[in-house]
Amino acid sequence: MAKQTDRKHILQWQQFRDNMSRSTPVDISETEIAKKKRIASLEANPEKWFEYYFPNFYTHKPAPFHIAATKRVIQNSEWFEVRSWSREMAKSARTMMEVLYLSFTRKKKVWLMISNSQDNAERLLAPYKNILESNNRIINDYGIQQNPGKWEAGEFTSKYGFSFRALGEGMSPRGTRNDADRPDGILVDDFDTDEKCRNKDRVKNATDWLQEAVFPTRSVSNDLLIIVNGNIIAKYCTITILGELADKWDIINLTDKAGNSNWPEKNTKEAIYRMFHNSKGKRKVSKKAQQKEYYNNPVAEGDTFTAFNYGKVPRLKSCEKVVTYIDPSPSNNKEKESSSKAVVIVGLKEGIYYGYKVWLAKATNAEMVNWIGQAYTYLDRNGIDTKKMFIENNSLQDPHFQQVIKPLLEKYRKEHGIKLPVREDKRKKADKFERLENMADDNNDGNIIFNEKEKENPYMVEMEDQWLGVSRNSKEMDGPDAFEGAKTMIDTRVVKDDLGYVSGRIESRRY
Repeated sequence: MAKQTDRKHILQWQQFRDNMSRSTPVDISETEIAKKKRIASLEANPEKWFEYYFPNFYTHKPAPFHIAATKRVIQNSEWFEVRSWSREMAKSARTMMEVLYLSFTRKKKVWLMISNSQDNAERLLAPYKNILESNNRIINDYGIQQNPGKWEAGEFTSKYGFSFRALGEGMSPRGTRNDADRPDGILVDDFDTDEKCRNKDRVKNATDWLQEAVFPTRSVSNDLLIIVNGNIIAKYCTITILGELADKWDIINLTDKAGNSNWPEKNTKEAIYRMFHNSKGKRKVSKKAQQKEYYNNPVAEGDTFTAFNYGKVPRLKSCEKVVTYIDPSPSNNKEKESSSKAVVIVGLKEGIYYGYKVWLAKATNAEMVNWIGQAYTYLDRNGIDTKKMFIENNSLQDPHFQQVIKPLLEKYRKEHGIKLPVREDKRKKADKFERLENMADDNNDGNIIFNEKEKENPYMVEMEDQWLGVSRNSKEMDGPDAFEGAKTMIDTRVVKDDLGYVSGRIESRRY
């Protein structure tokens, strides 16, 4: 089996070299004077250098964050950068182009490639070695790089004079030199692992090894560039530790907060959606994996809520109390700004809180008001004559309701002939996580049940993901927060008979 795997890898790298050779043709009629002029022009512009020498890597126009990152590492010879770029953002590829640029422009000479194991470090170093062997443009402009006797998978020195060495976690880096030169460039890639991050002692020991054994291999008198590539796959990992110590911790997610691609030239919004959903709109990548690998947000399942309970719900009209609660989560007062929003319908019967309907996603304020309209229709269709709808509008959010939401509600009334009876919940609330934590016993004892008929609804799927991901450090809890708001209204504000209001502790006004 091992030999079969080795043969497979050899074939893959042979194909890589062949593709590299074919993609880098050269002009054999170019004069030496023209060549030197062209090389000087390319070296003066790193982006042009990348584009010319790496056409099979430089396939899309770079995003602003790519260009800014390259400027930082080229302009700062002494620099420590951690790059938590999402998958599909080319962090390893761009780092490789930068490293070779710095090497051929003689700004750096001795490189260490560090990973979680020796095999993985050699795997990450293999593209460098193969490029130096087969990139016709590099060979044409800088000469043959393969250096007999100094050309192994884990350590090689080019004829141009720069060298690379691969090291796995725990190996001794001491004594690494190229002639009299100590390392002036250290690359750390794919260092954290899921298994290691489950043990804080292992994380600390691994990070200590980097700080105490690897980084000090430098020369005091020469500048050192450190680039660490890795996503935040756990709350406590090497990336989070080093990120706080770096000159720059560059965190780039697949999309921005509004759901727009952070690299639209490569990853379109439509392509991102297809990556996470099937043709029927159902999620094919779990929210936990999506958040960890593409959004630097490791979700710890079960920290607070150990279950998300689906079940059969009673007729809505038979409930003792019914509340619709809206969490607008406004980021600003712009109507068109998209941010996470939630609308939930919760009913209480015989001590059980039932989640009937959920609308939960990144949406504009106008879209949220349409959700409220859909909730109103759902209540009406299920025989709820007096509809109790609350919207969170505490002091941190005010005057969002008056200036933004209220005009949209009036617009909805004019267009649909329905006045949505939305009232403000101006309670001063405790910390979000603490409020959600107070629901844990009810939930874990089975006293909170969600409508099993909504199990495949994307909004309900999002609620389930957020529900199971609730923890003190979680970034996405708007759905559970809205449910908590509805539950609190049911417990303390709404009276059964006419679903009126208990006076004294809630401010509300009609419009």
